[in-house]
This record gives sequence, structure tokens and C-alpha cells, in this order.
Amino acid sequence: MTSQDIEPEQDIAPRQDALSAETQTALERAEASHRHEALFSERAHNIKQSAVRDVFDISIRPGLISLAGGSPSLSELPLDVVAATASRVIAKHGMEALHYGGGKGTPELRELVCEIMAEEGILGASPEDVVVTTGSQSAQDIAAKVFCNPGDVVLVEDPTYVGALNTFEAYQVQVEPVLMDENGLIPEQLEARITELEAAGKRIKLLYTIPSFNNPSGVTLAAERRQRVVDICSAHNILILEDNPYGMLRFDGHPLTPLRADNPDDVVYCGSFSKIFSPGVRLGWALVPKHLYRRFYLAAEAVVLCPSMLTQMLVTEFFRTFDWRSYLAESRRVYAERCTAMLESLAEEFPAETVWTTPSGGFFVWVTLPAGIDTYPLLYQAIEAGVVFIPGAAFTPWDGRSSKLRLAFSGVAPERIREGVRRLGPVIRAAVEANAG
Repeated sequence: MTSQDIEPEQDIAPRQDALSAETQTALERAEASHRHEALFSERAHNIKQSAVRDVFDISIRPGLISLAGGSPSLSELPLDVVAATASRVIAKHGMEALHYGGGKGTPELRELVCEIMAEEGILGASPEDVVVTTGSQSAQDIAAKVFCNPGDVVLVEDPTYVGALNTFEAYQVQVEPVLMDENGLIPEQLEARITELEAAGKRIKLLYTIPSFNNPSGVTLAAERRQRVVDICSAHNILILEDNPYGMLRFDGHPLTPLRADNPDDVVYCGSFSKIFSPGVRLGWALVPKHLYRRFYLAAEAVVLCPSMLTQMLVTEFFRTFDWRSYLAESRRVYAERCTAMLESLAEEFPAETVWTTPSGGFFVWVTLPAGIDTYPLLYQAIEAGVVFIPGAAFTPWDGRSSKLRLAFSGVAPERIREGVRRLGPVIRAAVEANAG
């Protein structure tokens, strides 16, 4: 090291002063944070970081194969067509697209939404009953805000979507799970749970359900159970919040009829463009019973003022000028191929003591390990092995251990799925062997 490598002493002192000032500022901020803790609402203390988001942050590390995030595949999306569509919207309608719009969403997009729902079997829906939302997540938040007081009960499937759990808990509701089997929510269990809660003096407001390709399990509510579930809830004056982002992604191209189709007064239906077009446009919708529409819409408007005009016009123009039905058919083919790759790999790499669901659509496979195994510590071992999953405990309102885990096949190419499961296999085998010993 030469004398030129050593900085003059007079240059060091100002840096020490700066460090001291920075430390002082940090201390002042910590003190301010401490003072302001008292300002948080009770609701704020129920707002949690999503376990899926935590793992997502990890999964972007180079070299890791993520079987964690339920991301749609955009590999078949014609980006050149999307780019041309966006350019056309700006060129022809730029002043409108870049300005404020109506709080309900554009009439054109709401008409398109009704056409899409008709493909699933919801016939005769009116655009006047549709509220455009910021993804279906926003619709869940609005429903909780409009219908639930602190202490009210929301019933959910066990397991269920972690984002919905976080939303409901933030509104200080009591979330109560109802058992599922390979055919979805069990009507007898639902009725028994309602009777038990009502006997305890609880006020049940909502049943939140993902009837087609449940997140995280991939399980679908059987057609013969669907009306029975609605009838049970209707008899107890419980509104159904039907979340159906994957309904159009049944591998055989024949989606089961949503609960909303024959029950327009008893179901708030939530849909999304995230899974059938792009999550980046952040557009979903709620089809709301007429007698509930006004307050639902006003609550939505109070949060976002209006949905993005630019993304609404982009989506509308794309769906009007592109063969989106053929695009969805190709997407279903891609997802079916990836699901097959995952199921075949699980059969090859996982021990016989494990079981998993066999979805007929959607994004996820739900794996169950022998009782006594906690999959959360296994996540860290999996990361060391170069693969990521979501531990099952994230998908239930109860605190505690879970022997289950969610694997997502939707956003990963078949060869990467096979490699990811190959990396995960030894971790699972070691856990099963240790548990048996």
C-alpha cells in the first residue's frame, strides 16, 4: 500500500461526523416510531406479511427453482399483439386512456366481463351489476369491509388462499375453516360447523370459497355438491363470496358451472384477468347481487376512485380484436402438460408414504406428508437444495405445524419442474425416514 492509498486525516473527520449524524437520525427515527406505535389502529395489528410473498422474495435468487408462486404462464401471450394493441389505444384514445374514469369500470369492459362469465355458464348477467376491481384480491377486501364487523365469522375451506386469510384477519373477523375432501367442501361438515357456531352465539356473515381448483389444494367442488352448499348457506342467511380465478382453466375446456349461475341473489362472484390474460394489468371484477350493489360499488370507489382507464381499455381492445378463446385453449394445454410433468415427477421422486392431489385444472398440487412432519423447517433444507415451495401452515387460520405443502406448476417449464422435484425428493425422503424412526 502506498501513501496515495491512505486518505488524508482531514478527509476522515467529516466522514466520522456524517456517520455520527446518520446514527443520531436513526435514533430519532426509532424514537418517533416508538411514539407512533400508539397511533396504530387495532386493525393494523392484524395486518400480516403474506407467507407467499416472503417465499417469493427468496425464490428470485439465482439458481433456485421456484415451485412456490402461483404465477400464470405468459409464454403463449403474443407480446407483439399486446404491444400493437397498447399503441393503438394510446394513438386513438390517449386522452381518455390516460385520464380518470368511472368508479364502476368502463361499460365496454363490464360488457366483456359478462361475455367471459357466459363462457362458464353465468348467463344473463348485467354489466350494471359488475364492479371492476384491482384484481380479485381487491374484491375480497371490499366484501370484508362492507359486510363484516369485528368479531363476525367468515367460513373458509380448509385449506384456503393465504391472501384471503390476511384480508379477513385485517378486518378483525373470526375465520373458521370447514373440512374438504377430494370432492371439495363437505356439505355435512359445513352444516355442522354453522350449527356449532350459531349455538355459540356467533354471527356468520360469509362463506369464502374457491370452488374450482382451490388454492392451494387444486381440489374442485363436485358438481353435485354445489347447489347443496348454496342452499345450506341461504338457509342460514350467509352470503357466499365465490372466488373463481381459475374456472376457465379446466384442462378439458369444460368449466363447471359456478355457484353464482343459478343463485344471483346469494352469491358475490369474483373473477380476474390475472390468470387468463396478465396479472400485470391488475384487473378483476365482482358480479354483485342487485340489492347489494350500491354499497359494494361505493366502497370500491372510496378506495381506488376509479380503476385504471389505460389497462381497462388495453384489455378490452385485446379481447375484442384477438382470438382469446384459442389463446385460452393453448394456455390450458400448457398447464395440463406442466401438471402432468409434476405428477409424474412426484411419483418418481417422492416416497410412498406421501400423497398428493390430482387437479383437473388450475395451478397447484397439494402434497401431504405423514403426520408429525412439519414442512416449515423443510423449506430451509429445500432452499439449500435449490428449490422452493410453500409450507402448508400458510393456508390455514390456525397457528401450528402442518405436514402439507403447496407446489405450483403453472409458471415453470416441464423440464424445470422435473428438476425442481428431483431436488426436493431427497429432502422429503429424509424427513419421512426421520419421522418413521
